[in-house]
Amino acid sequence: MYLAHWGLQAPPFRNAIDPHYFFQSPTHDEALARLHFLIEGEHRAGLLLGHAGSGKSLLLEVLAVEARRRGRPVAKLSLLGLDKQEFLWRLAAVWGLDLVPTATACELWRVLADHVITQHLERVASVVLLDDAEEATADVLAQVLRLAQTDVDTIPATTLILAARTQHVGRLGERLLELADLRIDLLKWNAQDVQHYLEDGLARAGRHEPAFAPEAITLLAEISQGVPRNVVQLADLALIAAAGQELALVDSHTVESVVAELGVVHQLVDTR
Repeated sequence: MYLAHWGLQAPPFRNAIDPHYFFQSPTHDEALARLHFLIEGEHRAGLLLGHAGSGKSLLLEVLAVEARRRGRPVAKLSLLGLDKQEFLWRLAAVWGLDLVPTATACELWRVLADHVITQHLERVASVVLLDDAEEATADVLAQVLRLAQTDVDTIPATTLILAARTQHVGRLGERLLELADLRIDLLKWNAQDVQHYLEDGLARAGRHEPAFAPEAITLLAEISQGVPRNVVQLADLALIAAAGQELALVDSHTVESVVAELGVVHQLVDTR
């Protein structure tokens, strides 16, 4: 196995919504700090924007874990494919609210509104993290807007964070965009970010010696276009390929071979 070749105790790189694999690059570290600012300040709403593969979903998961540790009731949902009824039902279910199977959308809304208002009066501000927000239907976005405007004495009863692809943020609608107190953009990684990510992942997996030649890192950063998901995919494939050839380091030729032979180049450059 390639793990034995590189002296690794576990896979160093993985595209998974798992905080264990979260790398606090400068852009992700800054974004996380700003997200906590929104929550701790009990702001109404914020936007987390980035291209496909920039790490929005993983960042929301890390934020959810950290916010719960601080005593915040957190609901985290993807809006992809949900209709109004399912959105309200899932949100209520995440918070463990008592529901009857025949509850209407109106009844679900009353339960949710009562919950966030009660939590607020008990000085426990609720947090709602909504991934894939640009994929939401107009009906679902209307419920999100309604939730964002649920106040107690003019103070927001909950803080909403909406994650969306940068180029499709307009789909959220003018009113939701106007409510956002802060826009947070995830930037692409540069070559130094990629190098630090590789070093960090390898060290966590038990290897403290370099596994990538400098020229391989430069090429990997270029081909991946600095998109974290692409970096992870390409780095993992390169490790496997180099281990198969029993190389001491992943070199630029290995990176080129992986892209050419496995046909990942079109997938890697598609960041829509």
